[in-house]
Amino acid sequence: MATKHDQILMYIENLPIGDKISVRSIAKTLSVSEGTAYRAIKAAENNGLVSTIERVGTIRIEQKLKGKIENLTFEEIVQVIDGEVLGGRAGLDKLLDKFVIGAMQIDAITRYITPKSLMIVGDRTDVQRLALENGAAVLITGGFGTSADVIALANDLALPVLQTAYDTYSVAALINRALTDQLIKKEITTVADIYHPLAEIHTLHANQTVADYKQLSAAVKQSRFPVVNEHMRLVGIVTVKDILDKPATMTLDKVMTKEPANVKKYMSVASVGHSMTWNSLEVMPVVADNLELEGLITRQDVMSNMQTAQRQPQVAETFYDQIVEPLRPSETVPDFYTAAYEYEVTPQMTNNLGTISFGVLTEAVSAACQQMLQTQHQRYSMIEQINLHYLRLIQIDTQIQILPRLLEIGRRSAKIDVDVYANHVIVAKALVTGQLLERG
Repeated sequence: MATKHDQILMYIENLPIGDKISVRSIAKTLSVSEGTAYRAIKAAENNGLVSTIERVGTIRIEQKLKGKIENLTFEEIVQVIDGEVLGGRAGLDKLLDKFVIGAMQIDAITRYITPKSLMIVGDRTDVQRLALENGAAVLITGGFGTSADVIALANDLALPVLQTAYDTYSVAALINRALTDQLIKKEITTVADIYHPLAEIHTLHANQTVADYKQLSAAVKQSRFPVVNEHMRLVGIVTVKDILDKPATMTLDKVMTKEPANVKKYMSVASVGHSMTWNSLEVMPVVADNLELEGLITRQDVMSNMQTAQRQPQVAETFYDQIVEPLRPSETVPDFYTAAYEYEVTPQMTNNLGTISFGVLTEAVSAACQQMLQTQHQRYSMIEQINLHYLRLIQIDTQIQILPRLLEIGRRSAKIDVDVYANHVIVAKALVTGQLLERG
């Protein structure tokens, strides 16, 4: 029997694309607690079933396969802009490739119109008709309508004509943000991208014996296996250490590690890597919400992927990218320090007092430490802990110098002391602990 969590996920999956949902509505419809509804909605978001959009809410979206260029459908655009469909409803499931703002003369617009694009325009029916004839959908801003012949053309071509009360600038900003969010999500590697599915791994059952383990281990040259019950649900994991000096007839449920650490497919590879490194885990089972085994992930795969990801440029710029972009190595490194970095406090980096935001300074210090470990020790890292103390306020347009000093470095971690100077005066200090990623 499906759990309440599974029932909610199935309910969400069966909703029409574009429907709005909320914790309260799910709880009321399915007679579950709001806490259960909230957890299920978050799981649905991680699975790509729903998306929360600013000023719109949480909506059911089309689930797309990883690895493809992830664009929005025109139906999702309707939700993003809080708009209405005037015509061409049959084409709402088509993908948006780009958008064009029709703020130019009619003879200059044609070169910019391409199939799968969206023409953003006001009450210019000539531009609307031209866009449709060239394979583009139309978004009419400012709350304007359109003519009957334009709507008829849209219906014939199955190209949506949408309407919104927003102005052109606001609409373009909303759509651009939605596209950027999808690109960023595409960049984040999850367990689902690199795990070994059930068909590729070997398992043992709890009622099998130590002799069965030895036979399988010798055949496949592996020493760690997930242990499942008759319903293929994970109940343990068994390794060579568990069966040492155990009778060949002893069943695995007597020797296995019960309730082993496990992961879900929607988890990020970074979070899984952290857990595997600090708990000295070579493999982790991948399970569904009901603990049914879905596959296995190895530490070697995780670490190799994370190092590759750190070397790759991002397609879409995140707030983190904007924060660390001004960070530059200094030409000279003062005595007693391992490295030196210059950083300028721009207006975007400040709080309401005109001084550098605490979060921005934290990220800048963190990035300086990571760059130092990478360039001087060829080690990629994740910052785990940072204790930052302001000594003086750092004003807007100030050029600061971030000076990390390596205190100790081991196989798994590094500890770094950091001084921050402005105008030759120390303005902040930090103690940073970072986890070192194993070489893949």
